[in-house]
Amino acid sequence: MTRTRTTRLRRPLLAGTTAVAAMAVTAGLVAATTEPAKAATGPELSLIAATGSLTLTSWKEDPGVYLDLGTYLTADGRPLELKVTRKSYKDPVTITQTVYEGGKAKAKTLPKGTVKDFSGLPGFAEITVTDKAGKKVLSRTEDFCPNNASGRVRPDAPATSKYPESCPTNPFTLGSVWGVEKGWAANTYAGSYTEPVALPAGTYTAKVGVAKKYRDLFGIADKPATVKVTVVERSYEDEQGAAGASASLSATTGEHAGHDAAHRAPTAHAGHGPGHAPTPAQAAAPVTSGAGPSYNVGHGPLKAAPPALPWALKKKQAARSMPVGDKGGQTDGSRKALALQPLAKRPSGKPSLPDVPKPDLRSLPAYGIVVSDGEKNVPGKDYLAFSANVWNAGPAQLVVDGFRSPGKAKMDAYQYFYDAKGKQVGYTPTGTMEWDPRPGHVHWHFTDFASYRLLKADKKEAVRSGKEAFCLANTDAIDYTVKNANWHPFNTDLSTACGEENSISVREVLDVGSGDTYSQDLPGQSFDITDVPNGTYYIQVLANPEKRLKETNVDNNSALRKIVLGGKPDARTVTVPAHDLVNAN
Repeated sequence: MTRTRTTRLRRPLLAGTTAVAAMAVTAGLVAATTEPAKAATGPELSLIAATGSLTLTSWKEDPGVYLDLGTYLTADGRPLELKVTRKSYKDPVTITQTVYEGGKAKAKTLPKGTVKDFSGLPGFAEITVTDKAGKKVLSRTEDFCPNNASGRVRPDAPATSKYPESCPTNPFTLGSVWGVEKGWAANTYAGSYTEPVALPAGTYTAKVGVAKKYRDLFGIADKPATVKVTVVERSYEDEQGAAGASASLSATTGEHAGHDAAHRAPTAHAGHGPGHAPTPAQAAAPVTSGAGPSYNVGHGPLKAAPPALPWALKKKQAARSMPVGDKGGQTDGSRKALALQPLAKRPSGKPSLPDVPKPDLRSLPAYGIVVSDGEKNVPGKDYLAFSANVWNAGPAQLVVDGFRSPGKAKMDAYQYFYDAKGKQVGYTPTGTMEWDPRPGHVHWHFTDFASYRLLKADKKEAVRSGKEAFCLANTDAIDYTVKNANWHPFNTDLSTACGEENSISVREVLDVGSGDTYSQDLPGQSFDITDVPNGTYYIQVLANPEKRLKETNVDNNSALRKIVLGGKPDARTVTVPAHDLVNAN
């Protein structure tokens, strides 16, 4: 049970990953010797180090060192593929491994308790650090997300990995797929899931190994990787001063002096210009929902890998893997997404509702529930803010195009339907899209996608949110084990799919397996509870409230989250009981 008062809520940061420093790991890696995997039907896994020595920075203003030691788990022979699911929120999270018998894939159930959530394998990496005198100064374990930033270790490995690029963090995730592609390596660094450690400037030796239970489970040799570590202490102020001096030197001594100074400048500072020292954000990757493309701190964005259809087809031809294509309840990640560009013109002819697969919109219980003042600092006003997610359980994408008539303020919206080959076979009108000029929005919203109600204990409506229009984006990976799930959705943030003020048409897509989270934190979106009595209530998240969108099932569109309001005017509180086994406010 969680009790809280005020927190600033925002739309989730979606373009992150749980690991940093993606690299094309080459054959020149410093690697521990490996032994063949014990299980002939599974992958051959090894722990390797990308380098034998590295330098880590501790900033005076934000002391602590992040132990990104450049150690990777490699997969050979077969990919490492894990599927993590729960039947419902009343059931614990379970995990299976995809293994092969006679070239055919089958699911091997791993021991109960192997995982506790969807963030990765707990306690996978064991790290010890000794100082120059050989004294142990640190011993810790870190979780490992197999979907971490990765790279190829062999030139003949698949050009892209079919697996998702991070592990989801939404508390109501239902299913995830983790994997290390054959011939690839995944960083064992826990990224934003770990904390920095206090290490004074100096030289150290770090030893990274795999916990025994995972060595036994996956047949990994007991060969820890060793890395020499140099810790240097730096200051943001010193960096800013050095940058300013470099700029002054360039201005007074000419181009060559400036060029020489630039070469002497710290690499973390390069490209930012004078006065821009590295920021704390460069130290570790942010927490992410798991749907977005990888962002590797200090290296800029790593674009999402395209669907791995060529590789899947190659494996099919070699008869060494499961066949390409999706079966009921599973996917091999090879399905190609429909084009994200809207059609050139609005549809003509008679609308039709063909007998083809359709999306299935489902709501998740509300979370991130707090009491706030709506960021208006208005005395005597209390608002109940929360985050809500509507996701698509498939088996078809939700595709909505908006078309604007010249001079009109709104777009006419149409839902499109496709056959198994991706050919458009029908469409229906489905409301409108409207331009939202408010700061933080500035994009086209599809109306009547979802609505939110605060219900009394008897389930009768007490307050309704004014928020019902959205730009659809695949912000969260909710269940990548459902049929036709797309493990590499493109439009994972508002900038990819929501259009400009002068747009003539817009296409918005909610992909199979992904959901769209929106934080209701502003007046008109959150619930005004100023005059709502204390007591028990339910937050209702309702997808497709007017049933304008065509779905396979409209009976699962509502989700309820119980809360208890308390406190006094201008000092209200909210208590959020656990939702079955999910204890997240």
